[in-house]
Amino acid sequence: MPDPDSTSISSYWDAAASAFDEEADHGLRDPRVRAAWAARIRSWTPAPPADVLDLGCGTGSLSLLLAERGHRPVGVDLSPLMVQRARHKLATAGFDVQTLVGDASDPPAEAGSSFDVVLSRHLLWTLPDPEGALRRWTRLLRPGGRLMLVEGRWASSDRAGDGTAYAVAPGSLPWMGGVTATELVRALGAFLTDVRVDPLTDPGLWGRPIHDERYAVIAFP
Repeated sequence: MPDPDSTSISSYWDAAASAFDEEADHGLRDPRVRAAWAARIRSWTPAPPADVLDLGCGTGSLSLLLAERGHRPVGVDLSPLMVQRARHKLATAGFDVQTLVGDASDPPAEAGSSFDVVLSRHLLWTLPDPEGALRRWTRLLRPGGRLMLVEGRWASSDRAGDGTAYAVAPGSLPWMGGVTATELVRALGAFLTDVRVDPLTDPGLWGRPIHDERYAVIAFP
């Protein structure tokens, strides 16, 4: 039985699901934004086919890019309505991709236990124990595997990524509003040996100019 916070968070994202893809970097409906993300995915991932765990997959836009590239994604999201939309998006594009409702911070066993890549985008700020999640994700990597973390620091410490009040009380999420690259690299350095930062300042990725910190971290055991 999920705890009340998990239920509140799931409900929050269920409520956001219908409009989620209206953001340029969520739905990737603009061909220029889609191409920009496809290029980044290509540069961050190993040669296909790779097994990729897409944590906090939302409506499945990155899973779709991965599948189109020839990879084998598995998506996990806490929101049933996000997963429903991801399944529809992937199936409509002709891909049979496993997408599961579950806690991305501690992925369900049905997702699998061995991956070439574990990917998350703008997920860490939603987790009550992000450093614990990072350690668990690392244990899912095969030899030579990598974490791909698309993150940023874009809001005050008590607001969600869009600047609105979030589903849980302020102070209950240590990285609320995002995490700086410096802080994330420090956390990963405790148990990973190779951590690289790729700044994501190109407006083409977001469909607009940005004025906060956006980046990807690619980390290897």
